[in-house]
Formats: sequence, structure tokens, C-alpha cells
Amino acid sequence: MTRDQQAIQDDIAYMRALAHEGRHAPLLAGRFLVAAALVFGPANIGLWAIQSGLLDVSPWAQLWLSIGSAVVFGGVLAVLVRGQKSRPGSLSSGNRAVGAAWSAVGYGIFVTWLGLVALSLKSGDWAWMSVMPTVVLVAYGSAWMVAAAMTRLRWMTLTALMCYAGAVGVAWFVDSPAILLVFTAVLIAVALVPGLILMRQEPSEIV
Repeated sequence: MTRDQQAIQDDIAYMRALAHEGRHAPLLAGRFLVAAALVFGPANIGLWAIQSGLLDVSPWAQLWLSIGSAVVFGGVLAVLVRGQKSRPGSLSSGNRAVGAAWSAVGYGIFVTWLGLVALSLKSGDWAWMSVMPTVVLVAYGSAWMVAAAMTRLRWMTLTALMCYAGAVGVAWFVDSPAILLVFTAVLIAVALVPGLILMRQEPSEIV
């Protein structure tokens, strides 16, 4: 066999491996979803306790709690992203597409939060921040739609629809601190539980 023939066979084997990985590699977004639920869920409960009067603290504590949870999640995210590159299937087309979708969602949520903080400071009305749960759930629903399109898994489509329904549902409680409890319950349904399912489907070996 000539070197050219060997090179062609190597290229074919490489392309087959990529195709196989793209078809069968499980999505690796589970740990990110679980982290988001575990960080922001308790933060929401803390915000609810402040707004409902259970905690007698400065009104500014809400802002610092929000910033603190974002910083914690940012640190966890950095660790998870660094470890993601070594996991089997991380370079598959499905994981790259879904990863890009969730990254866009994260940036969009963060910039929207900054915009609402600026608007609240300018107007002196922090009620604007009550829009965030709806914004977050709409963004989550869109990311789940991308995941469903890449995997063709029906349960991901249903999760996306749950996000959209939850976005409308939490808006009903916009004038009550209960919105934060409802938001946390929806996060458990569309982030924590699906994230745990995805994590169970991940390969255990590191390559």
C-alpha cells in the first residue's frame, strides 16, 4: 500500500469516527443546567424571603444577592467549561451546536439583567426586575428547542414547551414575591431534572 492510499484510508476512518461521534455522542450540557438550578434556585428563595419580609435587611441586599449568585455561577461555569473539553463527544456537531445555543442564552440573560438594573437605577423603580423570570424561561425554551432539533428527542421539545408555558405562568405573579417561588419550581422542572437526566447519559470514561 502506498503512502497516498494509506493517507486516504486514514482520512476516511477519521471522517467515519466524526460521523459516528456526531450521531451517538450524548449531550454534555447536563452539569451546566444542574449548576444553574442549584445556584440560582436558592438565590431566588433568598430574594423571596427578603421581598416577603421574612428577612429584615436592606433593600440593597437583593442586588448584592443577585450579584453574588452570578459570581458564584461564573466561577462554577469556568471550572465546568475547562473540564468539558476532555469529555468524550465534546467535539460532536450536536454538542457544539447545543453548547453555542446555551452560551448565547447565558450572554443574553446576563446582558438583559444588566439592562434592567440600569433601567431600575435610572427610574428608581426596581419592579422592572420582575421581568427577569420570564426572560430567563423564554431563553431556556429557545435553547431546548435547539437541543431538540439536534437530537430529535421528543422529551426535549416538551421541556422547551414547558419553559415557554412557565414564562407565561410566572408573569401572572409579577406583582407578588411568589413569582420567585414559582420561578424556582419551574427551574427544577426545566433545568435541574433534565440536567440530571443528561448527566446520567454521559459516558463515564475520560479520553
